Amino acid sequence: MPAAITIQNRSAPSRAKQLKRDLLTLTEFTPRELAALLELASKIKKSPRKYARALSGQTLAMIFHKSSTRTRVSFEVAMYQLGGHALFLSGSEIQLNRGETIADTARVLSRYAQGIMIRTFGHAVVEELAAAASVPVINGLTDRHHPCQILADLLTLKERHGRLKGLKLVYVGDGNNVVHSLLIGTALAGIHFKVICPEGYLPDPVLVDYAAREGKRQGASVEISHKLSIRGADAVYTDAWTSMGQEAEMAVRLKAFQGYGVTKELMLESPSAVFLHCLPAHRGEEVEDEVIDSPRSAVWDQAENRLHVQKAVLLELLKGRTK
Repeated sequence: MPAAITIQNRSAPSRAKQLKRDLLTLTEFTPRELAALLELASKIKKSPRKYARALSGQTLAMIFHKSSTRTRVSFEVAMYQLGGHALFLSGSEIQLNRGETIADTARVLSRYAQGIMIRTFGHAVVEELAAAASVPVINGLTDRHHPCQILADLLTLKERHGRLKGLKLVYVGDGNNVVHSLLIGTALAGIHFKVICPEGYLPDPVLVDYAAREGKRQGASVEISHKLSIRGADAVYTDAWTSMGQEAEMAVRLKAFQGYGVTKELMLESPSAVFLHCLPAHRGEEVEDEVIDSPRSAVWDQAENRLHVQKAVLLELLKGRTK
């Protein structure tokens, strides 16, 4: 049975809760707060020097159980450019590898750093870390959610189209962590979201139901389909068919996803749609070179925008926290 999503309770928060805010799934933000966060990211992108000392003297502890390019580099650069420091902690090198509990690690790191970012496998690890930590915890990626990526996607769409509300985004591929966070993010932003997946690879129905309810409140909709059609799309999104930790399934997945690649012929169905990919791309599988390298591709803008939205997240969660 699918696990229920965790939604932060905003009613009658204690003083301790007021002093700490996490980013685990994007449900921690209201539609208005999400819009404000993206607006802050835009301002930071336009005037980065204005924020050069915003987190002076603060440290972000970064735990990595999964290898990374964009997450590690963007968070390290973000903290440096905000005047703070990012501390890389490999999961294989710290005491977690020798049996120290997630909760104990959270308590210790909370005494040293003003925030914790973790990139790991199971989402329960992030939830346990956040429950025990007295400082903000940021989900850099789990098998279930990838909220920082979706913030970058939303900023990219806003830059390309000048708005978010009312856009139509079509995702083609695996119903994975990216799709789960897109279900939340598009619903909060008022974007019509269509997910096209083969049988057996659909997103969590609990999150689909959440997106339908929240999206309706924001004037948006969600659709799940097996038929490959992107007509009317303002943007087309895909991701690798085999994610980290699924390497043993690669042969089965390649067979299951045949016919679900984003090709130049498919993109002709919506001539004005931009192309999105969270990277890394497996060229020749989920996307053709002619698509990802075309003028319609916003992939490199997405990658850059990881830096700017994460600066906004860090400012929102860490600013004013001292030891």
